[in-house]
Amino acid sequence: MPRRTLSLLLVTVAAGAASPAASAATRPLHFTATSRVWPGVVFRAFTAAGAKGPIRGHLLDVDLREPRVTVGLLHPPVVAARRPVSRMADAQHAVAGVNGDFFNIRERHRGVPATGAAVGPEMADGRALKAAVPEGQRFGPRRPFGATTEEVIGVGADRVGRMTTLRLDGTVTVRGPLAPPAAPPVAGPPKGPEPPEDDLDDDLDDDADEADDSALRARRPRRRHAARRARDGRLSIPLRGLNQYALPVGGVGLFTSHWGSASRRRAVCGTDTVRRAACSTDTAEVTVRRGVVTRTATAVGGGTIPPGTTVLAGREAGADVLRRLRPGDHVSVAYGLTGPARLRFAVGGFAILRGGAPLPGLDAVTRAARTAAGVSANGRHLYLVVVDGRSPAGRGATLADLARLLRRAGAQDAMDLDGGGSSTLVLRTPGEPAVSVRNSPSAGAERAVANGVGVFVRGEPGRARRVRH
Repeated sequence: MPRRTLSLLLVTVAAGAASPAASAATRPLHFTATSRVWPGVVFRAFTAAGAKGPIRGHLLDVDLREPRVTVGLLHPPVVAARRPVSRMADAQHAVAGVNGDFFNIRERHRGVPATGAAVGPEMADGRALKAAVPEGQRFGPRRPFGATTEEVIGVGADRVGRMTTLRLDGTVTVRGPLAPPAAPPVAGPPKGPEPPEDDLDDDLDDDADEADDSALRARRPRRRHAARRARDGRLSIPLRGLNQYALPVGGVGLFTSHWGSASRRRAVCGTDTVRRAACSTDTAEVTVRRGVVTRTATAVGGGTIPPGTTVLAGREAGADVLRRLRPGDHVSVAYGLTGPARLRFAVGGFAILRGGAPLPGLDAVTRAARTAAGVSANGRHLYLVVVDGRSPAGRGATLADLARLLRRAGAQDAMDLDGGGSSTLVLRTPGEPAVSVRNSPSAGAERAVANGVGVFVRGEPGRARRVRH
């Protein structure tokens, strides 16, 4: 039986003089240096021709036939938090890593703080940490047609890399009689979003979809049925969110101790199509402790959620259902992330290469710092790419260039991850006490990010010291 291999490509790219796109797309990578840094881990430098000029980078090849090598999610202690990639890598004892998904970096709703939570699903060690926000609530550059917030790239227990989708499948079951429907809270007109403000980073990495927002129509929330009565008399409420900064209109979401202490208010702001739409005033929140409702409220709150406790937040039709719950009611919750494949770890992004072909409509003009990930046709290779922008090392790359680079490296499917000031590559070699940043971040220093992809070598010598998050 053939042994399976996983290779990781960590690339720092510099764009220079122009060259024809057709020629650049077919030229192979040229390796200029090779170094075996860990058992099963080979580090290489390479050059390549891009449509906008020469590309220089580095390749980290990880062989999963070496049983000590694994790949996993780098993440802060909780979902609603951010940390630099180097800090997460050292805390989790990774030998290398790159930044991951786009995230809620800023807020333009008055009085609502940014959560720092990622857009797409997260899985770590087989556990579902969060689900995807609605399509209209995402951050990031303009994407090709057909991309969704549920897309992920990850590795399964079979040590095969895949680009696939993960969807939340969850239900809240309420046993016993319910109180009669309560009237929605009386409130004044909702406050609109803050006036536009200057971006923190003009690399188009985390707010370039504002043009898309303005082109979408704000839809009046419809009061859909948010629950159904089962034959045995129990009320079944479908979950529409898990530890995410935005809930679908009319939905009910679940927050666990993995969320952290950040305010949950952002979850009821915006709509399924317009991120900047006003926050809903038709909301409800229910706290459940070991299967029993302990508290109900009409406003969505914040604060640390203890282990064994969950918080249900609802808006519009979802709030209607939650307002029927009372302290003492018995509630059970079941949820998971489901998809075509079982993954041990997963991180979100959006597809730029599928079936060996770049997706139609990729930006071929705008150069910026980028991070991307791809997998080979047999799933034995995972490629992670970091492209520098606004630095002496390079002026960035377009999404079209990025897709071609991944294809030339051997990827069959690939997705774009967060870029701009977030793009970071870290690595440590034997004898070094901690990882160091190997690319040139756009802002001159690391940005704190929502998550990342880490490479781990169990039992390696010179193990990094334990670093607290």
